[in-house]
Amino acid sequence: MPLPELATMNPPSDLAPPFTDVVIPSDTAEARRVQDQIESQLQGCRASDQEVFSVRLALEEALVNAIKHGNEMDRSKKVHISFRFHGDRFEIRITDEGKGFDPSDVPDPTAIENLERPCGRGLMLMRHYMTEVEYNAVGNSVRMAKVFRNGKK
Repeated sequence: MPLPELATMNPPSDLAPPFTDVVIPSDTAEARRVQDQIESQLQGCRASDQEVFSVRLALEEALVNAIKHGNEMDRSKKVHISFRFHGDRFEIRITDEGKGFDPSDVPDPTAIENLERPCGRGLMLMRHYMTEVEYNAVGNSVRMAKVFRNGKK
């Protein structure tokens, strides 16, 4: 199944580095391996410890959602990950092979009636910790970006 077209993550630039593309099976151990790789690169750039934590948490939530909800833990389905570091900006796209969802249909986890329900917390954390979070029209791909504001010199 071909991947849906996504909007360009930022305007084209000859100075922007290419994206690193990784494809993993729907397996949380594989997702952790990718998280560790990205965290290692984050620690080598201008990200503060708080920003590294923020990206790691949002990344974990997005990957778990792709594996658990998108691909329904089916190891034969893949999770496609594209990421890059560009100056003070980290960009990532995570796409699963599921049917997608409408993020506006997910209940607000801070509403009184939802406080004891587990749904929606991951999406809330992703929006809180990342500078940008957008979904494609199908709802099976999330694009996130983090602009490092308090980075190391």
